[in-house]
Amino acid sequence: MPSITINWSDLEIAFERNSPDQESFLDLENGDLLAIAEGEPDAAARRTRVSGNPERYLRIDPASSREQYRWMERFVGAVQEQALRERLLVAIDGKGAFRRFKDVLLAFPAERERWFAYRSELLHLHIQTWLDHLHVEAANPPPWGRVVARPETPETTHTLPVGESPGEILRRQARELIDEIPAAEMPTAIVFLEFLRERGAASLLGTGMAAPDRTSEELPRQHDEHDSDDDLVKEGAVAS
Repeated sequence: MPSITINWSDLEIAFERNSPDQESFLDLENGDLLAIAEGEPDAAARRTRVSGNPERYLRIDPASSREQYRWMERFVGAVQEQALRERLLVAIDGKGAFRRFKDVLLAFPAERERWFAYRSELLHLHIQTWLDHLHVEAANPPPWGRVVARPETPETTHTLPVGESPGEILRRQARELIDEIPAAEMPTAIVFLEFLRERGAASLLGTGMAAPDRTSEELPRQHDEHDSDDDLVKEGAVAS
């Protein structure tokens, strides 16, 4: 197979995109990526082009959600700070793990950057292994260079401190944070905690009422809860 000039940026995006509604193919003649998205006007024509040239197009095998979850587990297992590791263990347990994991790391920028770097390295290794396995030779080297596989960090087991449930761990960590808040800031903290308590009670009753006796300025703003496994990718780059 002759070497090809690969569009590494597009290839990277194709490997990180794990969507059942889209497929991507590597063109072995020019190194470009051909994406087929269900519902697009030209989807049928593109699929016909691929099926009519099976020797020319290689289907991209993205990193699965299961594999990316393993990356996340290994990262958590290597976190040195015990309190943060405990929070991440709680976050990655159950449905919505990717979103909760990302939300926890928002408060820890250094660890967040370390996660993006770690995930990028594993994604690049995944791409490299795929190309090597299929004997695809690139005329242009990837911008990140050749990746050397590191010894694997053992996957973390979801073992929490004896006698503590995930909820108890979070309550303990909240109490520790409250002890560190200056007295002058306590009224604001109390308003916020009361809001969360009343919002929880309202949701159990099936009502959409805001907490009473709170001005709009006192109520914390809600962010968009759009969640996706691919949301672990850092904005504007492969990541998160």
